[in-house]
Parts: sequence; structure tokens; C-alpha cells
Amino acid sequence: MEQRNIFVVGLNTFNRERLEQLRGARNYRFHGVIAPEEVYETDFFPIEDMLNRAEAQLRSFDGSVDAIAGYMDFPVSTMLPLLCERFGTRSTSLESLLKCEHKYWSRLAQREVIGNYIPRFTAFDPFDDRALSHIGEEGLCYPFFVKPIKSSGSRLGFRIDKPEDFTAAVKRLRDNIGLISGPFNYVLDQANLPRAVRDVDGGHCMAEEIIGGWQCTVEGYVYQGKVVPYGIVDSIRYPRVLSFFCYRYPSRLPASIQDKMRELTATIMPHIGYDNAAFNIEYFWDEVQNCIWLLEINARISQSHCDLFEKVDGISNQQVTVDLVLGKLPDMPSRHGEFAVAGKFFYRVFFVDAVVTRVPSEAEIAALQEEYPGTLIALQVEVGVQLSTVLEQDSYSFALAYIWMGADSDETLEDNYRRLADRLHFEFADIVEQEKRFTQH
Repeated sequence: MEQRNIFVVGLNTFNRERLEQLRGARNYRFHGVIAPEEVYETDFFPIEDMLNRAEAQLRSFDGSVDAIAGYMDFPVSTMLPLLCERFGTRSTSLESLLKCEHKYWSRLAQREVIGNYIPRFTAFDPFDDRALSHIGEEGLCYPFFVKPIKSSGSRLGFRIDKPEDFTAAVKRLRDNIGLISGPFNYVLDQANLPRAVRDVDGGHCMAEEIIGGWQCTVEGYVYQGKVVPYGIVDSIRYPRVLSFFCYRYPSRLPASIQDKMRELTATIMPHIGYDNAAFNIEYFWDEVQNCIWLLEINARISQSHCDLFEKVDGISNQQVTVDLVLGKLPDMPSRHGEFAVAGKFFYRVFFVDAVVTRVPSEAEIAALQEEYPGTLIALQVEVGVQLSTVLEQDSYSFALAYIWMGADSDETLEDNYRRLADRLHFEFADIVEQEKRFTQH
């Protein structure tokens, strides 16, 4: 069989190794498009130039361009429909993708069919000095949450408890929102947008009613119009703060709640016209009020979950993306992995800022990975780094390392992580402490 050429935007060594372990991978050749450091290690996204360079590379390729894929959030996710359209490869439509990624348009679409499962919301211009008054006129009271119309990761998201919080958040937003709003607006210009959405471009923000509870993510795909949720991953936060402690798979939510989330998922995805592509949807279950809230839709698989599915189900959920871009019905196994439960842990510090003076050595990391089979430790900082310069961080903490682990039970998994974490030695200078935030969104 002739090998099929699959081009992956931002392909790095870590993902290439995983892709080459997928079912049928011997029949595929994976090629990188756009250097990984342009999408992983920067907050500068010249998206028009990136698209043109990607197109030039693909047109100069001496062979067939059978598929174009990606696993990253912005800018990769938003580039894919545009790039795929130029080469006639499979992708969901740009408009359906934007109904996931443009947070205001997404909420408008959600309100049409699952309005009881989303918070009250409004859009606002952070450069409008009357923005706070406008939010109040829309019926939102303290506390509420603000975030850009389009962001990446958890950057520039803030809980607002009082006017001073809003003032501080707006200052941060005004200083930084342009990093994504400019390139995102280029993408919006390529789409057929309703007037209500076109007037709310990437330079705008969302204010939303506070929602919370047990957070999880439904991983799924749509194939020829059929919605298939294939796994639910719990997202567990550090006690009384906004930052994630770990992702755990499989979910421990009650079966009835998981079923309802699957039902909501099967309602919203066809409504927005999403098809032949992977997605994940983040939900909350408020156990006290026994209500479910949809937080946001992401037009991709979660890279953070790849190892979890591999450990528990026997193969990375990257299988879903590869099958879909080749026009195949995805073939995901269930519970064929080495472990009963798996987690991705975030080793964090809650500083305003600091300078890293020591990180665990390669020998220390290797010893820990050997002691706990199946463990993978990925440092996110190095000696000499100022924490405030580290990309892709939330607004309240810094993740120093990601740790993926598997175990035969939840209790063993968490116990093993805590013992491992006690032996991860980082040191800092010039530490600036911050007051922790005691609620979550």
C-alpha cells in the first residue's frame, strides 16, 4: 500500500513519536508544517504569513497532500479550515469552527438550543471606559468572570469581585489582548459572519456569570453528521484556587450526569454545523444545585489527554484526528490500556513572580520515572527563567512541570504523585508572593 502523506501544523518530536505509534501508522508519512516553536514558544502569531508559507511548502511537496491536521489551540486550530480549503482536504467549515472559538458567537449559538445550561453573558469592549456600567446594565452582578473573545489556554481570564478587580483586569487586557485579536480578526475576515458577531471582533471580551462545581471535559468527534463522545476526563483544581491540579481519566462523575453531558454534546455540535472533526467540550456539574453548565467548546482534541487515553484505553486520542482527516470512521479502543486510571498533574507555584535558580536534574527525573513505571515528567522552566516570561500560564500561578502517571486506582495515583512531587526540587530567587484567589470559574 502506498503511504499517505499527513501534514501536521506545528509538529514537534513529542507528537511525532506518538503519531508513529497509532494504528495504521506504518501506512502514513507525517510531515511538519510551520516550525513548532512558531506555535508553541511564542505569543506572536503572523497568521496570514504563516498560512502563505504553509501553502507554499505544501505546493512544493513532491507527492500527494492527503490530509492536513493539528492538535493545538490558536493559531493552529483556526488555520486548519483555511489551509484545508486551499488543498481540498477534510476539515469542518470555518464558520462551524468559529462557533466554537469565538466565545460570544459560541454562546449565542448555545443559547438557541441549550439555553438552560449556559451562564448569563455579555460582550464588552475593554477600551470602553463605560464597560463596567454596560455589564451592569446587562444584569450581571458581582462576582463575574471576564476573558477575551478569543484567547489561548487560561491566559487573561479574571474573576471580578469588586470594581478594583475589573480595573486591574482591564489594564492587563488592554496591554495584552492585541497579541491574539489582530491575527484572530484576520481569520474572522475570511468567514461569513452575522452582523451581531461581526461587530464583536477579537478585541472584545466576555463577561459571564460565575459558574463552578465539578469540572470535566467530554472528548468526542463528529463523523458524517453523527456525534460520538468517547471519553470524559475530570479536571481537578487546587483547593480554593483557580489553577488546575490534575486531569484524571476516566471520570468519576455519576453515570446520569455523564449521560446528560453526552446528550447536550449531541445537541449542540450538529446545531453549529460541526462535522468530520474532533472536539472537546468543558462542563461543570454543580452538585449542590444539581445543574450542568457548558463552559466552552474547543475545536480539537486535548493534547493534555493523549497520554491518559493511551494509558487507560490503549491508544492516544490522536487516533481520532488522524482517522478523521483521512475520511475514516475513528477506531478508538476502550479500556485496553495498561492502567485503570491515569492523570496529568500540574506542579505549580503561586507567586506573582520569581527567578528559577534550580530545576530537577536529568538524572533525578530519570530515577523518578523509573521508580514509577509509565510516568513522564516534562519540565516547563529552566534555570535563569523569570516566571512572568513563561508562556501559556493562567493568571494566578505558574506550572513548573507536567507529570503524567498511571495507576490501578484513584487513591494510588494521587498518593504516587504526592510522593513524587515531594522529590521534585526547584529553587527560586527574588520571589514575589501573591494572595491566592479562593473561588473558581
